Formats: sequence, C-alpha cells, structure tokens
Amino acid sequence: MSYFVTGATGFIGGHLISRLLDRKGTLYVLVRRESKKKFAAHRRKWGRRANRVVPITGDLARKNLGVSKKNVAKLRDAGIRHFFHLAAIYDLDADAASQHAANVDGTRNAVSFANQIDADVFHHTSSIAAAGMYDGIFREDMFEEATGLDHPYFRTKHDAEAVVREDCQVPFRIYRPGIVVGDSQTGEIDKTDGPYYFFKLIQKLRDALPTWIPLIGIEGGRINIVPVDYVADAMDHIAHARGENGGTFHLTEPHPRRIGELLNLFAEAAHAPKMSMRVNARMFGVVPGYLWKGVSGLPPVRRVIDVILADLGIPRDMMKFVNYPTRFDSREAERVLEGSGIDVPDLETYAWRLWDYWDRHLDPDLHVDRSLSGAVEGKHVVITGGSSGIGQATAYRLAEAGAHVILVARGMEALEQTRDEILSRKGTVSIYACDLTDVEAIDGLAGKILQEHGHVDILVNNAGRSIRRSVELSYDRFHDFTRTIELNYYGALRMMLSLLPGMTERRSGQIVNISSIGVLSNAPRFSAYVASKAALDAFTRCAASEFSHKGISFTTINMPLVRTPMIAPTKIYNNVPTISPEEAAELVGDGIINKKKRIATRLGIFAQISHLLFPKVMEVGMNTAFQMFPDSAAAKGLSDNQRDASADQIALAQVTRGIHW
Repeated sequence: MSYFVTGATGFIGGHLISRLLDRKGTLYVLVRRESKKKFAAHRRKWGRRANRVVPITGDLARKNLGVSKKNVAKLRDAGIRHFFHLAAIYDLDADAASQHAANVDGTRNAVSFANQIDADVFHHTSSIAAAGMYDGIFREDMFEEATGLDHPYFRTKHDAEAVVREDCQVPFRIYRPGIVVGDSQTGEIDKTDGPYYFFKLIQKLRDALPTWIPLIGIEGGRINIVPVDYVADAMDHIAHARGENGGTFHLTEPHPRRIGELLNLFAEAAHAPKMSMRVNARMFGVVPGYLWKGVSGLPPVRRVIDVILADLGIPRDMMKFVNYPTRFDSREAERVLEGSGIDVPDLETYAWRLWDYWDRHLDPDLHVDRSLSGAVEGKHVVITGGSSGIGQATAYRLAEAGAHVILVARGMEALEQTRDEILSRKGTVSIYACDLTDVEAIDGLAGKILQEHGHVDILVNNAGRSIRRSVELSYDRFHDFTRTIELNYYGALRMMLSLLPGMTERRSGQIVNISSIGVLSNAPRFSAYVASKAALDAFTRCAASEFSHKGISFTTINMPLVRTPMIAPTKIYNNVPTISPEEAAELVGDGIINKKKRIATRLGIFAQISHLLFPKVMEVGMNTAFQMFPDSAAAKGLSDNQRDASADQIALAQVTRGIHW
C-alpha cells in the first residue's frame, strides 16, 4: 500500500505521518525546496521508520504540483492507494490573496494531480470554517447551507471543499476538524492560534492580580476545539474504514464549551484569577450592529482597540467569533470510530498541558531579550541624585549592564567617589554637579550633556527631598512646601522638558520618574512631599498620552520606604521594615526592561483602591496611624531625644511594610 501526502511537514500532517508509519507501505510526501530543513526535522521525530518516507520535490501552487515527469511516472507505478491533502493556510490573520492561492488554487492543483496519478481515494482535510457563521447545528451532510462566509479563511475553506466535490474524479472523503490545539498528551503545538491568542491576556492577569480575585467576563458562543492527536488518530482510522467514500466527517468535540468556561479552564491551569461572573455577550445585541460598527470604526476608538489587541497578540478578526453561533453534529464520525477507542478527550484533562507547553515554548516574550544589558547596553542614561541612595545603586546596576551612566547631583565630591567606584568596575560614567532647584542651571546642564554626548536614551528622575512634618507644625513653614516642589516636581519637570525634544526627534526614549508609595496611600505627615510627587505623577500620566505615538515611554515607580540618607533624620525608621537601595535599583531596572507604565507594591495598589472605594474608612485608619506615629523631635524643633519605636508601632509597620508613617 502506498500513500501520497501534501502538508506532511505541517502540524496535523506530521502527526498523521506518524500514524501512517504504523501501517505497511511507502509514504510519498510533497516537499517544497524551502521546506527541506523542516522535513529533515520531522524525519528525526519519526525515527527509524522514516526510511519509508520518500520526499517528492514540488509546490502546491504549481501545475501538477511542480512534480517532475519522472516522479509522476514513479507515483503512477507505485499505485497510490490514499492521497491525503493537508497543505493549506490555517491562519485567520493571513491576507485574502494568500489564503485563496493556498487553500483554493492549491486544492485544485492537488485534485488534478490525484486524478492524473489515478489515486484510489482522495482525502481532503477541510475545517469547520467551511460552515461559515451558520446559526444552528451544521450536519456532516450539509455544505451549500453554509452562511456568513465573509471572512477569507471561511470562504476559502468552503470553496476548497467545492473544488473537491466538483472536480475530483476519484472517490473522496472530507474531514472537518474543529479548532486544532496541541497534543493532549504532551501539549505540543507549532504556533499560536485559536484559543492560544488569549493566553497572553491570561498571563497578564496572573501577573497583575492574586488568584482569588473574582473577575467579570463574557460567556460567549461555544468554541469547538480538539487536540491534534485525536484528529490524526480519527483521520487515520476513518481513511482505512471500508465503504465510507463520499462521506464528510466532523472531527469535533460533541459537547463544546463556551468561551468564558474555556478561558476559565486555562486560567486555572495558569494559576490566574477566573471570571466568576460571565455576561452573555448576546445581551449587547440590543444595540444595533451599525452603531457598534460606526463607533468601533472611529479613528481614536479603532486605534485604542488596535493597540490593546496588539499588546495582547490577539488578531482583530478573532473578536468577530466571540458569539460564534455554529454547533456541529458529528454522528457520522462517531459511527465510524465506534469501538476503535478513539474519542475526543475532555479539555479539562489536558488544558494544563496546553498552557504549560505555550508558557515554556511559544510565549512571545520568551524570544525577547529581557535582560537589563539588552535594554541599556551602549545607551546614555541620565540619573539625577546619582551620588547616593537609590540613584547610586541604580548607577552601579546600569553601568554593570553596559550603560553609559550620566550622573547628576549637587556635590562633586560624592559624585567623584561614585564615578571612581564605577570605573573600578570597568563601567562607563560621566558626572555633572548641578543644583536641580535652579531652573537656569538645569538648562545649562541639559545643553552640556547633549553637546558632549549627542543624545539621551533614558532619563531617571530620582533626585528628591522628603520632609516628615504634620500640617499643624507647618503653619509657619511654607518653605517646606516650596523646597520640596522645587526639586521633586519643578527640577524633574525641567529635566524632562529639556531632553524630550531630542527624544521626540529620534522617536525613541524613556523617562523613569521615581515617585512614592505615599501618593497611593496618602501618608499623613508627608503632605509637602506627597503633594510634590503627586504633581510629578499627574504630569507623567498626561505626557505619556501625548508622546505614546512618538516612541517615548514613561514609567512611574511608586517606591516604598527605602533605607537611604534621606530618611536618616527620622530615627523611628531604624525599627521599621524598609527595602535597600539595591532592591530599589532592581525596581528601576524592571521599569527600564519592561517599560511598564507603573511599578508599585501590591500594598500600594491596595491602598489606592481602598481610598477610592472606602474613603471614610481609610481616613479613619490613616488618622489612627497618624496618632500612633508622632512627629520626630527634629520636626518639632527639639533636640534628638526620640525613643525607639513601640511594639504597637513596629507591628503596624510590619503589616504595612514600605508605607511612610
């Protein structure tokens, strides 16, 4: 017995070849010249039996499949019993012309070739897409009844079937698999498709939220997915069953799940929060379709949607199938498979394998250089406040990663010490002394940096001043508010305004602003400090919206309490938990690598949400903490005779780790 297979190097084709090799006979497979390396890789998977697989050089797009006359004669003499046609484009995102060439014209060429070599049976691998968007149950004996074939993938799969039905002179069998996912035993798949498009969304939710948080999602239509091993097993068995010529077989899940349920299975596999409440998307049908189309077609709305979908790696066309209306009757396939032991496995038993394989092999972020050196090597990075604390630790970290760090601070002596340490570590560094509360000095500094280094890739606005003093003790200290805002906001703002023109011209750049967890928690006694940082946060949000399309990103880091010289005057902090400057520098590195909009601790985010949802409760709670942590002796203008923190103070500080009290 001899076989001829197109698409043998494809995902389904590779698995089918493995099944056919369990039978006797020679397998002839069509291989494009460009796919010879891929074919060789498959041969290694097939093992010793692969010597029965004979490659036939050709091309689906050419007449006679581009097979030489010599090989045509060879195949005629071989007596091809089964001709399997699997080669096609399985991609919703492919352009219409490419899909028509491969799926329709390619099928026409394959059918013509099968007629020419007198194959006994032509086995055509179609898809449930051939039914279009049929509203109801689509039976295996239905074809002309297909509706909603506007999408090129649906149209070309339907038209390819028509070619087989009309032009095939040899007996044929047609197989319509559901959406094919990875192997139910190994999880292996060769590309992201179908439900895999939503895996990045699930991953982002997992990284951002605890597992126990309930989410609201959509119920959606029923999505029919089947693992590739089932498809290969079923095709192999049905192809060799007697008396089934002319039949069409749905290789589908008899009890498909709705989108919401399906995504929850994968969320559980990923240890991500699940959609506890799911809204039936058909409810949105009360809004006329033309209105949805009109609103989504508006340029601003369309751009926002496109950016979100691109960030998640979801093709825009996927959203059309949220309310997929078609169900598939598969009784003919079930009849032929009865007693064979070949059944569609329950997704619940193998969803974790699909997730695990994607997470380890197909996650697009795996192929992106996420190292700090990949983000900063050879780049000019300006760090204000770079001679001590967070700025110094960040300078060491970025210099070691290959960045040219340009450090700015008031004191030249401290800058020189930091410079010497970086040079001893073989780093590249430049230093500039500047009072960042002096606007004119900042202008001169920026001009000098650009003149000497050409451009700045990244600006880290780290220099800052903190004052811990209650409002009641600040009635006659207006200068506390002016000096914090001069450095924390005006100084950082002037640096950005000076360097943004160059970034805009180059359409590349990043600004990292070191803010405070106090902006999220509304920390008492830090009104001057928090107000200045809140102003910086607000500017950053506004500016990010203006520069998003110009290749410039903004990152805000709501830094928790860090043990630096800035908090040294408050002795009570000697007894409360803080993070080190090195840990803070890791947060800065994370912001630069991933270009996150905001980096904050979970406690900081929780505090912000709590203030929004329960403002009065949070006010009372913060007031209680305010009374527990008194003003320091320095804030009161007294000699430093402050006692160590009490047990109650330490306990609260431990629970609210990182918050300024």
